[in-house]
Amino acid sequence: MAFVITQACIGTKASECEKVCPVDAIHPREDQPSFEQTEQLYIDPSVCIDCGACMAVCPVRAIYPDEDPVWAIPKPFRYFIEKNADYYRLDPEAFTQKYPPGVTRRKVVKVKGS
Repeated sequence: MAFVITQACIGTKASECEKVCPVDAIHPREDQPSFEQTEQLYIDPSVCIDCGACMAVCPVRAIYPDEDPVWAIPKPFRYFIEKNADYYRLDPEAFTQKYPPGVTRRKVVKVKGS
């Protein structure tokens, strides 16, 4: 099990989680030079030791366990499990093609009468 940072983090510039991580598993995207300039942080599942320190300090409650139990992640944010894993699995160019900065999955709703 590891932890996943979800949509609530996007754009907040909160980095309390990074400061408390005992194994330095939390990072911004490689194309973003610093934590202060990043759109979202990512947790490396191969480094994470499942201590939960990041989840405890997150001011926007954006961090959830990725597997145990999967129901802990609100349904609209479950795709962040794949997004987080892809960040560490894909090369940077493939990742940015699949997940452009600031883009998330959204439902398209047609308004009646328009």
